Formats: sequence, C-alpha cells, structure tokens
Amino acid sequence: MTDKILKELKSKKNVEQAKILSRFFKTGKGQYGEGDIFWGIRVPVLREISKKFKEASLKDIQELLNSKVHEHRMTGMFLLIERYKKAENKKEIFDFYLKNTKNINNWDLVDLTAPNIIGFYLLENKRERKILYSLVKSKNLWERRIAIISTFTLLRNKEYEDTLKISEILLKDEHDLIHKAVGWMLRELGKRDKSVEIKFLNKYYKTMPRTMLRYSIEKFDLKEKQKYMKKEA
Repeated sequence: MTDKILKELKSKKNVEQAKILSRFFKTGKGQYGEGDIFWGIRVPVLREISKKFKEASLKDIQELLNSKVHEHRMTGMFLLIERYKKAENKKEIFDFYLKNTKNINNWDLVDLTAPNIIGFYLLENKRERKILYSLVKSKNLWERRIAIISTFTLLRNKEYEDTLKISEILLKDEHDLIHKAVGWMLRELGKRDKSVEIKFLNKYYKTMPRTMLRYSIEKFDLKEKQKYMKKEA
C-alpha cells in the first residue's frame, strides 16, 4: 500500500508551497529543521489522504516515517492516529510512536500527533506517565516537546499535575520552541483553571523565559499582563 500512498502524495506536490514551508519550518543549515524536505502539501490534504488509506499496516507507516520528506512522515503519523482510534492493543501503537521519536522531528509533527496518541494513552494508563519524565530529560529537542505537548490531552480532562511538573522542569530549557510549547500549555491550563496557572506564574514568572511568559499570559487582560511582564522584585 505504501506505493499507492506515495503516488497519491506525489500528485499533490506544490513546488511554490514547498519553498514557503521550507522557510517557515527552518530547514536551513544550523536551523532546527535542517535537511527536512517539503513537497508543499497542506495538512487538510494529508488528513484526507490518511483517511483514504486508513487500512495501512504498521509496516507501511514505518516506511513513510523513514522518509526524508516531511509530508510522508506526517501522513504516516496521521495513519498511526487512525490505527490508534480503532486498535484493541493501544499499547502497541503507543510503543510504536515512542520507537519513532527520531522521525517525529519537527514541531508540527509533534503538536498534531502527541496529544492524540501519547496523551490519550496516558490518560487511560496513569501508571505509565513516567515516560513523560524520561522524555523531558532527553537531549533531543523533539522528545522534550513531546513530553509537554502530550499533556494537552490531560489538561482537556482537567488533570493538571503533569503539565505543571513538566513545565517546572523545562523552565531552564534553552530552546525557544520549548519556551513556546510550555507557554502554550500554561495558557491552555489557564483557560480551564486560571487560579492554578496564576499560582504557578506567581512562583516562577520572574525567572521564566520571556517567550514562555508571553505565551502563557496571552489571554490575560492588559493590567494582568503588565504585572507579570515586570521582573523587578
């Protein structure tokens, strides 16, 4: 089935869009997406293709994930989500995801998939959440992002503890993409229980990275934003 999927993807290639995406996802030398190849296919199209081929096997998915083409890997991840939804053995899909973190190597690949597989699995299997605390200590940027973004599913179900703990661990992370991810999750936490977010901010806002802080208070009113953007004691 892999050949059919690749043929379908090839028919959707857009050279001009590929140039735009290559710049947007920082594929230049020394940038976080260095070497990633884009075909210029938009996410809604990839989702439709994955639904068309939702019976793809794990072998097919692995072949897609091994590709250097970004849209091949994204399609593979969307297919994996489809398999997860109907899988009787969800741990098999969970483990498969974790074995492929080296291929889940850009922020959109993480953000559009981690909550739907890692997050949902850990929602139902609380004892296995220790994996988040291994991922968050990884030297791999994307594994650290998987750790925090996976907690989005927990937040949606009013479970805040892991988001708070992982955010605390990542306060001193040096990468801007982690600052943005943590700030985003704190903002989402605030939508559900602002008092919990405020308690966290009151403890850490003076020392947390500015990007992280800005993202976390994006929905606050102007007076509240001004308060938190002041770092003096």
